[in-house]
Amino acid sequence: MFFDNKFICIIYYKRKYTSLVQVTEGKLKGIYDFSILRELRKREGLMIADVSERSGVSAAVISKLERNQTRAELETIYRLGRVFGLNSSDIIALAESRSAMKNTATQYRAEGFHFQEMRYSNVRCLFGSAKKGGRVSRPRIHQDDYELCWVLKGKIAFYLPHEKHQLGEGEAIQFDALLEHTYEALEDCQIIIIHIKKGKRF
Repeated sequence: MFFDNKFICIIYYKRKYTSLVQVTEGKLKGIYDFSILRELRKREGLMIADVSERSGVSAAVISKLERNQTRAELETIYRLGRVFGLNSSDIIALAESRSAMKNTATQYRAEGFHFQEMRYSNVRCLFGSAKKGGRVSRPRIHQDDYELCWVLKGKIAFYLPHEKHQLGEGEAIQFDALLEHTYEALEDCQIIIIHIKKGKRF
């Protein structure tokens, strides 16, 4: 068990699967919401019996999963996913994304820019501001991400190894974040920078 002031995470190991649950104010809540299976089924115009026949998973198990009344084995998720043309990781990602994840921004200064950063496992978002003349090169450590910069206010110059671009209010640029790059404030500016991991979904 892992304890802190806000929640307790309990990991159950049973047969071929792991179930992670969260206890908040004495209530047990799973982090995966498999009611998404009901929505996928209805979108395809299928009854539970149809999904059961095509997947080999019992109707009782499907019904309980749709109501979040049982934990799911990976093999079960794999079989159900095939009915909808999805793999098991797609189903798990859909079930996980239905739980909102609240976060708090961190602040830091990098060269001539001030940043507020919001970070999740698959995306990072930075709100940056600078006075005219401020510069920053590759703010913080970059991984194999795509980077998007959107200018909210003012004007910036953006440099890649063999390119230079000027971006004004309302303009954006996207590129491979592994490339060396620099932002320069041509006017007092505000920008949003988004890092999206390659091959990941929101």
